[in-house]
Amino acid sequence: MKNKEIHKIHIYKSCNTFGDLQDEINDYLVYYNQYRCQWGLKKMTPEQFRNHLQAA
Repeated sequence: MKNKEIHKIHIYKSCNTFGDLQDEINDYLVYYNQYRCQWGLKKMTPEQFRNHLQAA
């Protein structure tokens, strides 16, 4: 999995084929939904929030 810094660069990366574009979009969606800090989860990533709930 790519890290956050790479995803920021990849948002603006040009793609040569439609398949490349699909891969970039899918990678960004995974980052956005799973690794990005989210306001609704107390500014934690979903994984951090799950661990927080399990520890409580």
